[in-house]
Amino acid sequence: MPEVQIEIGGRQFAVACQEGEEPYLHAAAKMLDTEAAVILGQIGRMPAERMLLMAGLMLADKTAALEDEIKGLQAKIAAQEKTLAAAEERLADRARRIGELQDAGPRTELPDRFTDGLAELAARAEAIAEELETRRN
Repeated sequence: MPEVQIEIGGRQFAVACQEGEEPYLHAAAKMLDTEAAVILGQIGRMPAERMLLMAGLMLADKTAALEDEIKGLQAKIAAQEKTLAAAEERLADRARRIGELQDAGPRTELPDRFTDGLAELAARAEAIAEELETRRN
């Protein structure tokens, strides 16, 4: 089991770790050292235990904030996935309907409601034309 020397807050510590975990240990120590530097810059010299505790608490606070942000982003992703699934379903329904219409072939006759409406419009147009003709004469 390798023993690694790390520095946090200007103090040296010997820490044992599993083989291959050295890079992770150095990365974690660097994070603690960054927080310790902030604390020491604000408060000044303090016992190692207290410095490590405060730095650990600061990292825990940052971690909690990141976890909250991740939960919010996961909820947003879930909502977007739900919206996407609904849109895909609508698209599939429309594709099925288009296929049905293509299979049915072209329609040569209009529904009664359209022909009735067109007939009514034609009658109105004729009535307006007759009235204009009458006014001209």
